[in-house]
Formats: sequence, structure tokens, C-alpha cells
Amino acid sequence: MKYRKLGSSGLRVSEVSLGGWITFGGTISEDVAKKIVRCAVDGGVNYIDLADVYARGEAELVVGGLLSDYNRDNLILSSKVFWPMGDDPNERGLSRKHIMRSVDRSLRNLGVNYLDFYYCHREDPDTDLEETMSAMDDLIRQGKILYWGTSVWSANSIHAAHRMANERNLYRPKVEQPQYSLIDRHIEEDVMAAAHENGMGLVVWSPLGGGMLTGKYNDGIPEGSRATKTHFMESKLTPENLDRVRIFCDLAKQLGHAPEHLALAWVLSHPEITSVITGATAVEHVQSNLQAVDITLDPVIIEELNQLFAQT
Repeated sequence: MKYRKLGSSGLRVSEVSLGGWITFGGTISEDVAKKIVRCAVDGGVNYIDLADVYARGEAELVVGGLLSDYNRDNLILSSKVFWPMGDDPNERGLSRKHIMRSVDRSLRNLGVNYLDFYYCHREDPDTDLEETMSAMDDLIRQGKILYWGTSVWSANSIHAAHRMANERNLYRPKVEQPQYSLIDRHIEEDVMAAAHENGMGLVVWSPLGGGMLTGKYNDGIPEGSRATKTHFMESKLTPENLDRVRIFCDLAKQLGHAPEHLALAWVLSHPEITSVITGATAVEHVQSNLQAVDITLDPVIIEELNQLFAQT
């Protein structure tokens, strides 16, 4: 495994990390989850990414039940806050009340004293930015979290958060978690630059385009795949994208790589990226994803991929 600094911080994060969206507490059993986490950690993964809303807290509970097998301080654990967690009108958003209530629940679920990263899982137009940031600042000073971050925030909001932090002497967000892959390159427009300018690391989700870049949808939608369970894939499964992915898979074969390895290596070829968050429903998926860190892409291949998946 290789490790990268989280932006301008001193924290080092594994290039490949493990995410719990859909899988932990959802599509896989606790026994399979235990094997997946063991395989990832044994392979050098030090970052496990979660959120309170994943399986309505069950993802945190599953991981929390496994942590006694590890030295917690050697792991980087995260959770997130924003999405509704109940019917109460204050059980959502980025208000101080919801943040404080949610972080305590996440800590209980995981059975830990602190989170390494705590993300604002989306922007909240109904809550003043200063209220959100002062709550995050308090959590850091209380020792409940070490770093706070943003997830799927705009470049303008990232810049605004850093301006406010400088003006009010508050802890600044140190990590942004956007979607990024050959299929979805929107962060290249301004988010990537905003994060870099403000010393933030980027840990990205869905680096395989929801599985498209493995080639699994080249001949139709397999039964039981993510496309049959969520609406997440609807905007991706276009004829144009499928044509490009078929060409991509042929190129990967010519280069002697599995398509998923080539896709992850392309993301990691960007120095702004700290880590790719990967999901897994079997140990074999983890073992496969870990191989991407050993691939160094020729600049000619990177440019060929950039052109093949040029955003229109």
C-alpha cells in the first residue's frame, strides 16, 4: 500500500480506502463484512469511510462490532451528518443541534471516543454557515473529531468556508469528498482547484463510476447489480457512456490490466487526490482493488483516457 498526505495536513491516508455505503449493514452479512475489513486492513488500508445514514446507522454498528480486532488508533474512521435520521424536524441538516446529536450517536454506534474525519454530507441552505462551522470547531476542541470536512460541496462554498474560518479563527475543513471517475469528471471544473488552493485533501467516491468502468454493464444490466437497487446509475447508463466504456475495456486488455485497475490508477494519477473510496461485497473485490496502487500510467495513456472520456 502507498499513502498520501491529506492536503496540507500531516495525516497520511492509504491510496485505496474502504467505504460502507450500501454494503455494510445492507447487502452483505456481518461475517462477510468482517472478512472484507480484515482483507483491507491486512492489505494496508487505514481508512474506513461511513455515514450515519448508511443503512440508517447499521453500517456504523457493523464496523463498530469489528473494531475490537484492531488497534483503533492505527485506523482512520469517518462518518457524516446531514441527511434525515428520523421524523423530528431537527433530525436533519447542519444545525448545531443535529450535528451534536448525530456525532454522539455515531460515536456510540462505533464504540469509539473520536472520529478522524467528520463530514458535512451535503450543503445546508437552511442553516447559516457560521453555525455549522462553529459546531465543527467545538467538536474538534472537545476531541470528538480530529478533522472536519465537506462532501459534495461547491467550489464557492469551499472558498466561503475557508474565508469564514480565517475571519473567525475557526478550524478549517481539511477534506472534501466528491464523486470522481472517468465517467464523472465535474470536479475538474473548479472543485479540485478550490480544494488544492485551500490545502484540502480529496477522497473520492464511486471511482469506478458505480461499477460501469469494470465493464459489468457492457452487455446489459446484471440482476442484483447496483443499477437494479438504486437510481444512482440512471444518468450514467447512457449509450454514449457505454460505447466509451467498451473502448476503455479493450484498451485495458491491450495494456494487460483489468478495467477496474486502470480506472482506479487513472484517478490516482492526479496528485490532488488523496484516496479512492472503494466498495466491496466480497474479499476478492478488495484484493482486486488493492492492485491499482502498483500501476503507474504513462502520460500518453492518461491523455488517451482524458480524450476518450472528455466531458461534453
